[in-house]
Amino acid sequence: MCGICGKINFNSEPIDHSLLKRMTSCLSHRGPDDEGMYISNQHSAISGQHGQSPSVGLGHRRLSIIDLSPLAHQPMSNEDGSIWIVYNGEIYNFRELREDLIRRGHAFRSRSDTETIIHLYEEYGIECLKHLRGMFAFAIWDERDRSLFLARDRIGKKPLYYRHSEDTFVFASEIKAILQDENFSREPNYTAIHHYLAIHHYLTYQYVPSPWTAFEGIEKLPPAHYLLLKNGKVEVNRYWKLSYLPKHELSENDIKREIAARLKEAVRIRLISDVPLGAFLSGGIDSSSIVAMMSGMMEKPVKTFSIGFKEDAYNELKYAKLVAERFKTDHTEFIVEPKAVDIIEKLVWHYNEPFADSSAIPTYYVSKLAREHVTVILNGDGGDESFAGYGRYRANEFSRMIQKFFPPSIAEALLPLVMLMPHGNDPKNFSWRLKRFLQEYIKSPELRNGHWLCHFTNEMKNDIYTDEFSEKVIGLDSFDLLFEKYREADADNFLDKTLYADVMMYLPDDLLVKVDVASMANSLEARSPFLDHEFMEFAAGIPADLKLKGLTTKYILKEAFRGILPDEVLFREKMGFGVPIDHWFRDELKEMAYDTILSDTAMQRGYFRKNALKKILDEHASGNWNWQNHIWNLIMLELWHRMFIDGYV
Repeated sequence: MCGICGKINFNSEPIDHSLLKRMTSCLSHRGPDDEGMYISNQHSAISGQHGQSPSVGLGHRRLSIIDLSPLAHQPMSNEDGSIWIVYNGEIYNFRELREDLIRRGHAFRSRSDTETIIHLYEEYGIECLKHLRGMFAFAIWDERDRSLFLARDRIGKKPLYYRHSEDTFVFASEIKAILQDENFSREPNYTAIHHYLAIHHYLTYQYVPSPWTAFEGIEKLPPAHYLLLKNGKVEVNRYWKLSYLPKHELSENDIKREIAARLKEAVRIRLISDVPLGAFLSGGIDSSSIVAMMSGMMEKPVKTFSIGFKEDAYNELKYAKLVAERFKTDHTEFIVEPKAVDIIEKLVWHYNEPFADSSAIPTYYVSKLAREHVTVILNGDGGDESFAGYGRYRANEFSRMIQKFFPPSIAEALLPLVMLMPHGNDPKNFSWRLKRFLQEYIKSPELRNGHWLCHFTNEMKNDIYTDEFSEKVIGLDSFDLLFEKYREADADNFLDKTLYADVMMYLPDDLLVKVDVASMANSLEARSPFLDHEFMEFAAGIPADLKLKGLTTKYILKEAFRGILPDEVLFREKMGFGVPIDHWFRDELKEMAYDTILSDTAMQRGYFRKNALKKILDEHASGNWNWQNHIWNLIMLELWHRMFIDGYV
C-alpha cells in the first residue's frame, strides 16, 4: 500500500527533481517506510506532440506489506530498464501469476507483487488487467514507445487523479500532490461543487464522483478504467463491468454454501502479509462474518477494533463484543465524543475535496486505534451493495407492495397533516420516518432512492441559492447521473439496477474514499473481502428475491451465517456507521456550525442566501427539523474552500 505520483513533459523540458520530492512528501502518510524516484530526461526517436521527446518523472512512497526487503523498492523496472512502474495496492493472486510467468520464461528478483505486474505487462500488455485480482492503482512507463499506462482496480478501492494540459501530464494518488506543481492554478470547478454538468453535484451527493473533481482541470480515473498517454494524447477506456444477468440456477442451500465458500476464499487470500493484521468489527453482519472467517484461519486470536458513541442510538459496541466473545478475539474499542471534531481540519486536508460523509470521523479514529497494533486491516465494506442491506431498498419495496391499496395521490393529500405531527429530535423515531417516507412515496422509485440517498434536493437548492448562482445552474438536474446508471445497468429488475447504481457511485466515491483516506492517513492498509470482484460477480448472479426477501434485507447472507454468528447480530435492525452530529449541532458544536456557515468569508463566495442557511441552523437547533447532514455538508464545503482555494495548502 503506497502513494504514487508522476509528471510527463511533452516538450522535453527536464523534470524538476524538487517538484517530484514535494509531490512524494505530500504522500508520506501513505508510505512512511520508503521513498523512491525515477527521472528520464533522455531523448528518444519517438516524439511527443510537439515533435520532441517527452521527459518523465515517477515518484513513490512505500508502506511495506509484502517483501519488506530493498528488492521491493519502487519505482521498479524490468531487467533491462525499459519498463518502470509505481504501484499502490495489493494483488492477491500474485503468487499464482508469478508461477505461471516463471514457466513462461520470466525471471524475478523480489517476492513482491509489484514485480508480478511488470512481467504480466511484458507478457500481455494492457490485457494484463484481466489477470489481476485485487485492489490497485498503478502507472507503467514504457521507454520502448515512450507511453504511459495508468490503471485503477475494478471496484475503485485505490484512487488515481490526473491533469492533462497542452504541455504536461501529471498524476498522483491524491490531489494535493498535483497541486505542488507551480504551473497549476488551483481554481475550484464551480460546476463540480454545485451541480452536475461535467461532474456530479457535491451538495446533493456529499462527494464529487468520478471522473470529475472539485478542481478545474483535474480528473479522477474512474474504477475499472485504464488510461493510455502516447504522443501527448490521452485515451481512457473501461475494462470491466458488473453484470446481474444471467441468474444462477442453484437451490437456496447451494447458494448459501457457495457464499460461505467464496467469502472464505476471499478472506484467505487477503491474509497474505509480512506484517501484523487485524479486523474492523462494527457488530454488523458484514464485519462479523469476516471476523468469523479469519478466526478459523489464523493461529493466534484475531485482533479486532471497534468504535462507539455515548449516545445509545448510535452505539454498536455491545454487538461487537458479542462477536468478539464468540470468536475469542483480542478486542480493543474506543468511544468517540464531540471533541473528535477537533480533527476536522485534518480531515479536510486528507480528503482533498469537499467530502461530507460524517462517518469519516469514527473511521479515522478506528484506523488510528488499529494502527497502534497492526499494519493491515480487513473490513466488511461491500456487503450492503451486494446483498441489499440498506433500509432504502426495503422502503422502496414496501412502497411497491402498498401502492395497490394506498395510491400515491392519497399519500400526497395526507402529507400536509402528517407533517404537523411532532417528531422530536431523533431521526430514527416513527414520526420522523413516516414524514420522510411519505415525502418520497409520491415520486418515482428511482427518484425516491435518490432522495433517500442524497443531502440537498433540487428544491432545497433552489431555496438556498443566490439569484446569481441559480442563473449559472438553471436547467441542470443533479440526479441525471444517477438515472444514467439505472439505464446502463445489465439487469432486469429495479433492485438489481439500484445495487448497480450504488456499486458505480455511492460505493466507490463515498464509502471507499472514506475508508481509503482515513486508513491511509494513519498508514494503515484496509482490505475488503466482500469487494473481491469474483465474489461480487457471483453475488450479482443471485436472484434479487433472495437478497431482499419480502422486507428482509440481506436474507441469503444472513441464512448463510445462521448458526455461525449470534442471532442478536444476524437479525437486529441495521444501524450503519452513523455519527450523532444531530445532537452535537444542538449542543457542543452549535456555535461552530453558526460561525462557519454564516461567516462573512462564506457569504462572500456568493453561493447561498444567508437567511436561508440561518433558517436551516435555527430549525435544527430548536428541534423542529433534523438538518444534520445538510449542516455538515455546508461546513465541509466552506472549510475545503478555506484550506485549498484560499491558499492554506
